[in-house]
Amino acid sequence: MNLPNLISMGRLLSVPVIVWLILIGRMTEAFWLFLAAGISDALDGYLAKRMNAETTFGRHLDPLADKALLVCVYITLGHSGDLATWLVIMVVFRDALIVGGAILFQSLTRSLTMDPYVISKVNTLFQIILATVVLADLGLNFHIGWLVDALTYAVAATTFASGAVYVVEWSRRAATMEEQE
Repeated sequence: MNLPNLISMGRLLSVPVIVWLILIGRMTEAFWLFLAAGISDALDGYLAKRMNAETTFGRHLDPLADKALLVCVYITLGHSGDLATWLVIMVVFRDALIVGGAILFQSLTRSLTMDPYVISKVNTLFQIILATVVLADLGLNFHIGWLVDALTYAVAATTFASGAVYVVEWSRRAATMEEQE
């Protein structure tokens, strides 16, 4: 267990605390903890590369921590009415599609590699920014609903694009496998 993996693990373990803080209405604390978790997403990757500490475990743990954080926070903010329900469904469906596709691909080929596409990294960044802005709006009384609206559509567009890229790529790989059999 190296430092980048410990940071990813910390992000994963922060998820239930952030959800609990949102549910009990402690939005200021939820904002600060979520902000720290979002920053840790960039920090663990940077440190892994900088310290030459990239591991197979870390390549799986990092996206798992991201998905757990974002899906749980989006569901919680959607449940409380602070994020649009249609967006929450879209984000959760995309992640379920990616995770389900990864499990299916691994079980069929035993050769899954965890290399996210650029659009997925952009999507994750927009999702983190949107959740941070929503929590800042709620916890710090920023009154920036216009920014929430703009980011909602940015998240929707990148979520759709990212999901489509995965579906097309995995369909292509599956067709290639079928041809080789």
